[in-house]
Amino acid sequence: MNGSTELARHLIGGEWIDTGDRAESLDPASGQRLGAYVPGSADLADQAVAAARSAFFGSAWQSNPRLRSSILMEFASRLEAESGALIELIISENGKLRIEATGEVALAVSELRYYAGLARNLFGRTLESDTGKLSLLNREAMGVAAVIVPWNAPVGLLIRSLAPALAAGCTCVVKPAPQTPLINDFVIKRLDACAGLPKGVVNTVNESGSAVGEALSRSRHVDVISFTGSSMTGARIMAAAAPTLKRLSLELGGKAPAIVFDDADLDLAARELTRGSTVMAGQMCVAAARFLVHDGLYDAFRDRMTAIFSSLKVGPGNAADSQMGPLIDRGNRDRVLGLIDQAADEGRLLVRGSAPQGSLSNGSFLTPSLFEIDDVSSSLVQEEIFGPLISLERFHDEAEAVSRANATRYGLAASVFTSNMARSMRMSRALRTGTVWLNCHNRLIAEAETGGYGHSGVGRLHGVEGLNDFLETKHVYLEAGAA
Repeated sequence: MNGSTELARHLIGGEWIDTGDRAESLDPASGQRLGAYVPGSADLADQAVAAARSAFFGSAWQSNPRLRSSILMEFASRLEAESGALIELIISENGKLRIEATGEVALAVSELRYYAGLARNLFGRTLESDTGKLSLLNREAMGVAAVIVPWNAPVGLLIRSLAPALAAGCTCVVKPAPQTPLINDFVIKRLDACAGLPKGVVNTVNESGSAVGEALSRSRHVDVISFTGSSMTGARIMAAAAPTLKRLSLELGGKAPAIVFDDADLDLAARELTRGSTVMAGQMCVAAARFLVHDGLYDAFRDRMTAIFSSLKVGPGNAADSQMGPLIDRGNRDRVLGLIDQAADEGRLLVRGSAPQGSLSNGSFLTPSLFEIDDVSSSLVQEEIFGPLISLERFHDEAEAVSRANATRYGLAASVFTSNMARSMRMSRALRTGTVWLNCHNRLIAEAETGGYGHSGVGRLHGVEGLNDFLETKHVYLEAGAA
């Protein structure tokens, strides 16, 4: 765990706070203690919000785009320079494979540089509605943004919200997940070290339960919440935020279907969907959770994926031969184990996942499962599992593929495998998801927006539109008179 911290504290108003309380952070691959963090409280959350509000109104942050751009560029360079240590920490505390951790850090650095450029390009509009009557339409920062980060991509999903919030001119309070506080501490310390960052622009309060998140959701001094996580928690945040009418940016659950037509390249589809379904041990909102396969290719695809899943090697993220890492903790592993029994009752198990014994028994490892099912009303099809338990479903024609793919309340992402370009375009239009990948799965870049339909969320992150949730439009009207 080279370069990590032994204790993750709170950062409030430019000061690192230690209340004396402690909670442990564990390695999901071994169950061993990595370090500790200082748990937060509603009172500390309120203090952090007050510090962020003071910095918003009392510093040049919101009105100085060149400063914001400079800080984001320096932050990116600091993370890049220490990426090796950060990757090791992600492997240890989050359980990712090395290739997954490396990709997460690279995307975060790219995102910071992208929004550093956009910070200097926040253009408004002008309108002369009549002779001498001018409207100036300015884009201004919302105010204080609360960024609530999940554990499954604690660097990438932090930066995905924090970078556009800072580029827009907001000040921020970050609440990391209790499973990954050391990673958050590492990242925030690199931002805090940037020369010229006003105190209080970025604050962070750790969480061991729900008090901090609830306080941020209720606070009348928080102007916008950016949350990534489950749809159930997103609904709770929305309800708590309703009395204060704050803006919400919510990327929530997913149940991504991968649709494989009979003219698809079988080798390509198998390769992409193995990675797409087992990435982060299936603990990713856009992971391929359902394989929908045409009659003409069904048997061949089923046999190929059964063989792959049966032999896939799970292991620690730092082992060169590991193909899938552990789940985040024992509780989540045991939850998915229970769902495997349900899959055996409601469908046909082709590959039954299990918790490995021997050297891996102390970790949260679980081998992947694949099961056939026809009933789209099953909770195994309808609910996000967030683990390596993937359904296999058969379809007969394009219309049935669309009907099955759109049969859940989620609409975050989907993929389509076919050699027919016209069909690709028809399917991408018909699928009710925020992202559709064609002949690949799980491609995320800073420049392209992501977000969901239905219960998968509100708003967009990444891309130019990622700024919108952190900006207000102000109309300034001037009657200058006729020239």
